[in-house]
Amino acid sequence: MSEHQVNKPAGPWTQSIRLAFYALYALTLLAAASWLFSNIRQIPADSRAVVLHFGAQQRVAEAGLLLTWPKPIDDVVMVPAPDRVIEHHVTALLRSADAQRGDDSSDALAGSGYLLTGDAGVVQLDISVFYRVVTPMAYVLQGEHVMPALDRLVQRAAIAVCASRDLDTILVARPEMVSGDSNVAQQRERLRADVQHNIEQNLQRLALAGSPLGITLERVTVQSTLPETTVTAFNAVLTASQQASQAIATANTDASLIRQKSTQLADQLRQTAQAQAQEKVAKAQSDTAMVNRLAGSHNDPDLLARVYRERIAAILAQAESVVTVSPQDDANLILQAAGKKEPSKP
Repeated sequence: MSEHQVNKPAGPWTQSIRLAFYALYALTLLAAASWLFSNIRQIPADSRAVVLHFGAQQRVAEAGLLLTWPKPIDDVVMVPAPDRVIEHHVTALLRSADAQRGDDSSDALAGSGYLLTGDAGVVQLDISVFYRVVTPMAYVLQGEHVMPALDRLVQRAAIAVCASRDLDTILVARPEMVSGDSNVAQQRERLRADVQHNIEQNLQRLALAGSPLGITLERVTVQSTLPETTVTAFNAVLTASQQASQAIATANTDASLIRQKSTQLADQLRQTAQAQAQEKVAKAQSDTAMVNRLAGSHNDPDLLARVYRERIAAILAQAESVVTVSPQDDANLILQAAGKKEPSKP
């Protein structure tokens, strides 16, 4: 074999295969390096990282640079920092979309979003919970079950609290009945605290049972409302009560005016009657003055004769004719008859 044949340059296909091999080798090195450093990351200040080594819990890394083996050797799950408060709105207590559209063909839809109170009333609660992750390992272990479990705990607490209260201790539904009851107002203010306490007790029970969620409650907000139909009915009752109160106030005002006028009229009649009585008494006393004088004339026997002489003339002056008969003469007899006739003689 000649030297020219040994140093013969490679053909285009050989060069292409060689370049392709080098490129594939470089890509393999890049992919290996990318895979090797894939779990090297920066943990934000409001988060922590839970490192799982072949699926087993290994450690919890705080904020900063995290160096771990790549997947599937190590798996990194980001969780909130312990001082980060997370809000969760419990939508399970709200009415479903089918119920809001008015599809009440089933009992489940008809009662969707409603809670029964201790006095067989109906109320709606809109609850939001604020929590912190205190046990990252337990939080990661529960994973996607944390929020459904928290929803069920909130539902259970809401049902228990509503069942232990009547409607007036949950919200102001009938202010005309409990406006002055301070105990009811205090129970209404303790509603949120009782819901939170019930949820915390259930979280502790889960932890004691070996299934902790890894969270703790910070606070709970509760907004209580009535169904629209109930609000309409209560508004009608409140309007009727206000109208009745207004009618009673008007009747009391009219009664006061009538009583005042009656009192004035009675006083006027009493004063008039007293004045007339005094006049009649004075007139009677004047008319009977002479009789009283005569009744008390035992010491003056000639008083009756003097009075007779004073008044007989006035009395006889009013008569048409006067016939006198001597008391000692009984020969004449005067007979009363119809018409004017002369006295007859026997």
